[in-house]
Amino acid sequence: MHNDGNVVPLHKAATDQASPSPLARLPVILLQVRDKAAQQLRHGLQELFDNADDTLFEMADRAQNNVDQNTFFEAMRDLRLKRKSIERGFLEQFFEAFVGLARYDLSQSALLLSMIYDPSTQLPSDDLERAVALEAMVAKVLNRDGLALGQLTARLGALLGKPLDDSHNPMGPAMLCEYFLQAGRNLGVEIKVKLIILKLFERYVLSDADQLYAEANQLLIATGVLPELKAAPARRAADRSAASVHAASHDSASKSGSTQIDDSVQEVFAALQELLFHVRGSVAPTLEASAQTQPISTRDLLRLLSHLQQYVPASTAVEDFDLRNQLEQLLTRVSVKSGKSRVVGVADEDVINLIAMLFEFILDDRNLPDSLKALIGRLQIPMLKVAVLDKSFFSRGNHPARRLLNEIAAAAMGWGACDDHQRDSLYVRIEQVVQRLLNDFGDDPAIFSELLNDFLTFTSDERRRSELLEQRTRDAEEGRAKAELARQRVEQALNQALLGKVLPQAVVNFVQEAWSKVLLLTCLKHGEQSAEWRAGVQTMDQLIWSVQRHVDPDASLHLLALVPGLLKALRNGLSSAAFDPFATSEFFSELEGLHVHLFEQSAQAPEQRPVEQRVSDLPVMIEVLQQIVLPTADEGPAESVGAGLAVDDAGLQQVDQLRLGCWVEFQEDDENTLRCKLAAIIQPTGKYIFVNRTGMKVLERSRTGLALELRRGTVRALDDALLFDRALESVIGNLRRLNHGK
Repeated sequence: MHNDGNVVPLHKAATDQASPSPLARLPVILLQVRDKAAQQLRHGLQELFDNADDTLFEMADRAQNNVDQNTFFEAMRDLRLKRKSIERGFLEQFFEAFVGLARYDLSQSALLLSMIYDPSTQLPSDDLERAVALEAMVAKVLNRDGLALGQLTARLGALLGKPLDDSHNPMGPAMLCEYFLQAGRNLGVEIKVKLIILKLFERYVLSDADQLYAEANQLLIATGVLPELKAAPARRAADRSAASVHAASHDSASKSGSTQIDDSVQEVFAALQELLFHVRGSVAPTLEASAQTQPISTRDLLRLLSHLQQYVPASTAVEDFDLRNQLEQLLTRVSVKSGKSRVVGVADEDVINLIAMLFEFILDDRNLPDSLKALIGRLQIPMLKVAVLDKSFFSRGNHPARRLLNEIAAAAMGWGACDDHQRDSLYVRIEQVVQRLLNDFGDDPAIFSELLNDFLTFTSDERRRSELLEQRTRDAEEGRAKAELARQRVEQALNQALLGKVLPQAVVNFVQEAWSKVLLLTCLKHGEQSAEWRAGVQTMDQLIWSVQRHVDPDASLHLLALVPGLLKALRNGLSSAAFDPFATSEFFSELEGLHVHLFEQSAQAPEQRPVEQRVSDLPVMIEVLQQIVLPTADEGPAESVGAGLAVDDAGLQQVDQLRLGCWVEFQEDDENTLRCKLAAIIQPTGKYIFVNRTGMKVLERSRTGLALELRRGTVRALDDALLFDRALESVIGNLRRLNHGK
């Protein structure tokens, strides 16, 4: 703990004349500025950590695999444990920076911050990502609140009686970021989590920097420190806070229908408008060109859209619904009544064109099943209205309306067409969301947050159930794979022991039908490297030796010594495998007869026995010539995978790019497809296991078989990236090509 800041006893500073504390040399007003700022910063940090749990949980909930999910859960735990120490460390450094002002020398100041990014310096990728993110955060504050910060720096310099640089102002964004970095340096999280936490720091601490500087400047002005400096214009509250969509849209309705949006949102929309320049004019009334034009207000546009919203066709006919054409007809009717050509304003027309193109992409997207695609297509007018109200719809990935669209599309990814889709719970839920928006959404976007929360609750419940069934499927498949490997190992042991030998048929049948089960259970339970496995194989070898005729004169003595232990081992093995006692007793009777016959043979030469006895007493003997193949647990024929493929085969490379959790579509025939998710890759057998949306196994493929299907085009991987983001990226690409062509 440092004790130069708020924990230094003032009486010590007053009495210790030999070594006065730097605090004693700081003006009292500066300490007041410090304490006032510390109060706001502490509150901002508390908000950050209060919201970090929700943010990281949401990221974990959306994670594509267990590894990423565990990363976010571990980060949540780590952040909870270290929250207090980070808050304390941040404020300690903040206080220490004020102490340092007494010693500050601009000409000898050391290089500030471990976060400074020099493009000429080669940094590790994680450090580079962090440096670039920090540089952008600092630049945003300087661009937005640079004037107020500069005035504060000038006043601090005047108060201290020496020049001060903005970058060394204890309240500057660079220094605030440095305190946070140093306080959190012991967080054991990955770079992607660090970047998320830094974004939260920007949202809950740096976003209120204008208030921090305004209050500090007011305190200094009140005591006569450079009062002649012109105050920086106050930034609007809507710009400072990350307020809800409802608040932003309500504000817009009361201020000439124009949403108050911050600079970054405006920059994004302005960039989109530049691309949309060449498609303007597609929404216009059908009147004579000479008619006087008069733009309609955003409020009137919303009224027209609300009117159209009531007439959105059923999902089966949504592809024939041309929003721009419908709006054009309405504008024509309004224009005829007013005698003026009523047109949509430029910004609103750009939004209309952009939303129309986004939904053209959605309705043409092969990754969405047709039935649900049509349902989603009915959301075009509600999404247009919310985009007209709030332009951050295009720049905010966590915008409730945008997230709702993405969540519906993500849930629809695994939906398979069925005979009675009206009874499917997912279809019914999406239909309810769509109908609620068409019926109830006027100009209050808060409905999107409500529907988003309800839909997330529904999908999380479904996901929990499917994940449970998926895990059971994986466990069962891994058990099957283990059993298959054990079966192959037992087959190998049996073939090594029997192939090429002439043996009594009863013994061959016993080894293949009974003792193979004993070996299989032993292999599964103990493994093929165990003493139990070696003992089981040895018992089989001894049994086979015991029923063969040997020329060695000592063979009879060896057999006599071997039989008691052999019989005991056989009985114990069969008992452990719960083999049929009646069949066991019958085999031992036969085995006893075989052993007696061998003893008699060794005691009397064959030519000394009567011919009729020699023939009647001989057991049925067979020569084992064919490989023994034990039955598998699978039903039906094994999958035919054809010839092996080259290591660098394109199909195999596609297979290797498939990740657990990805969705694929199999073309079963000309009319039917099957959508399923890759739930497991069973390494011992190389099987790829696919499940449906409920987590139930629907098919399996070998690596080679899957590669052949990918090459033939009868299976394709689905793109499970966020629908809105894919659509926006595609539209922007098309607009750029259009502009380049012109």
